[in-house]
Amino acid sequence: MGDTAGLITLRGGTFRMGTDDADGFPGDREGPVREVTVAPFAIDACAVTNARFAEFVDATGHRTEAEEFGWTYVFAKFVPGPLRKTSPRPDQTPWWCGVAGAYWRAPEGPHSTVEDRWDHPVVHVSWNDALAYCAWAGRRLPTEIEWEYAARGGLDQARFPWGDDLTPGGEHRCNIWQGRFPVHNTEEDGHLGTAPADAFQPNGFGLYNVAGNVWEWCADWFDLVDPSSPTSTNRPTSPADPANRAMRGGSYLCHESYCNRYRVAARTGNTPDSSSGNTGFRTAADV
Repeated sequence: MGDTAGLITLRGGTFRMGTDDADGFPGDREGPVREVTVAPFAIDACAVTNARFAEFVDATGHRTEAEEFGWTYVFAKFVPGPLRKTSPRPDQTPWWCGVAGAYWRAPEGPHSTVEDRWDHPVVHVSWNDALAYCAWAGRRLPTEIEWEYAARGGLDQARFPWGDDLTPGGEHRCNIWQGRFPVHNTEEDGHLGTAPADAFQPNGFGLYNVAGNVWEWCADWFDLVDPSSPTSTNRPTSPADPANRAMRGGSYLCHESYCNRYRVAARTGNTPDSSSGNTGFRTAADV
């Protein structure tokens, strides 16, 4: 395949990566702020949608890891009552249910569908699934440096892709949780689960939904060579913790009460075979 449809070419350069924000998570190694240089690259304007992923599956017969395992994590309130009662929940995050039969085409489990969500980001895809898609598409996953440079949209050290105010003029600019998590979502931003991949305004570089909507896999390990070094590339070849790959952007489940990781500098990680109803990806390419 190897086409460039949907890709935005960025010239790269030096920018200030990371944050020392008091509301950040030092344990996630968001900081310190450091100057890094990124070479020119191209990146998707939008996360990979259900429609695009379906083309890949139809062409290759790929089975996601969620399908191979037979289950994946679904937000509990999206699961029908009888199924919710029989689905196991993690002790530390009981708002997730391990739902048998859930996967990207049935995101809430059996009898759910993406027929009305072809333009939404694909979810329930692991890092390994994302790599398989990239190999078919002739692309790759963005590095964390590339992702953050692109997500900042040309702004220097702004909290969000559009500035420092979460809702400028009362306007919602991303799909996150409003209300009391995880009990009640007021849906003031117009969405309960995922939103279309091109919802809201794009940032200064033309990227959509780099805050909220779905977490996005990156190429890197969830580790840093030396976070205090101005020459840190954020791409260790021998990570101290090889279990997790980095994810960026936050999701529709992020809420200021426990997870304000919809900030541009925020990051988290998960094992490369993990999947959930709020994890997707976008692709990148060399130029």
